[in-house]
Amino acid sequence: MLNQVGAALEIRDDVEVEAPRTGEVLVRYRASGVCHTDLSVQTGTLVLNCPMVLGHEGAGVVEEVGDGVDDLRPGDHVVVSWVPQCGRCWFCLRREGHLCENANAALVTGGLLDGSHRFSSRGAPLYQMAASGTFSEMAVVPAVGAVKIPPDVPFPLAALIGCGVLTGVGAAFHTADVQPGASVAVVGCGGVGLNIVQGARMRRAEQIIAVDLQPAKLALAEELGATHLVDAGAGDAVSRVRELTGERGVDVAFEAVGLAATIEATIAMARRGGQSVLVGIPSMDVMVELPAFLGLVLSAKTVTGCWYGSSNTRTDVAHLVELYRSGQLRLEPLVSRTVGLGEVNQALAALAAGEVARTVIEH
Repeated sequence: MLNQVGAALEIRDDVEVEAPRTGEVLVRYRASGVCHTDLSVQTGTLVLNCPMVLGHEGAGVVEEVGDGVDDLRPGDHVVVSWVPQCGRCWFCLRREGHLCENANAALVTGGLLDGSHRFSSRGAPLYQMAASGTFSEMAVVPAVGAVKIPPDVPFPLAALIGCGVLTGVGAAFHTADVQPGASVAVVGCGGVGLNIVQGARMRRAEQIIAVDLQPAKLALAEELGATHLVDAGAGDAVSRVRELTGERGVDVAFEAVGLAATIEATIAMARRGGQSVLVGIPSMDVMVELPAFLGLVLSAKTVTGCWYGSSNTRTDVAHLVELYRSGQLRLEPLVSRTVGLGEVNQALAALAAGEVARTVIEH
């Protein structure tokens, strides 16, 4: 639990979980990925209410279902989505569930879809990150945010689907227009960027250029499908990407870091008429500067944001599971290490130091 921005997380044994209400389920988590967004909340880069139960990338077993839930039952294995798509709001009805108004409200308020809370401690309510709270042994979540998966998918791998895989693969599958034979650059090869690499590979991109400061991450990107590697600390990465593409730039450039410098570099890496897709979550005060005529109008570039990989959890989770089972989507290499819940602060520190792609907490 995060009591205040900048503090270490506390492991508390006095947290109570209310029973699920209508349209909700109680999930006993078996695994949770430690994502950079969790770190962003701890550091205050992403401002959410405290005290909060962190964690938003998880998988587990349904323990109890509330009234009105007829598609899940106790014992079902589920991936939890931190964008529980209500299916009723303006965006959901237009097949843009990743922009669900009710899910967005839950993220901002730290409650569930009705704005209320199911966690409490010492008589006071606790906020719940993204209607998920996967750094807890169990949590009540919206039933629409618990997606049933086959029981043969290991929990530590299934957990990653709920955020890093959906976001990264979805960025290549849905947000961007990656065509067979395309050239692609991926700036930032952490948990999300590595899955952008995988998505581009599965879309049959011909040239996939991975850009990062960490040699280990570049090596992992190569293992997962990158065709060229650019060490961002060994010179101008934009010049190197242009050199690799006949000085034109790539068809699609993805940014998965969230810094002004990497955003501007990613936009510069795209060719005339190309796409730049911003996936990394920046601090709310980050601003970027672009030359409007040369950078956008004359170059006819498209710059777009990517939220949750533009994914529809009801269909995309099942699709990703099948890609994993068929061997096309590789999940095992994404797990750098597994830890117990008591090592959550060490896991966040390793993430901040750039040491890991993903640490997974096994409850």
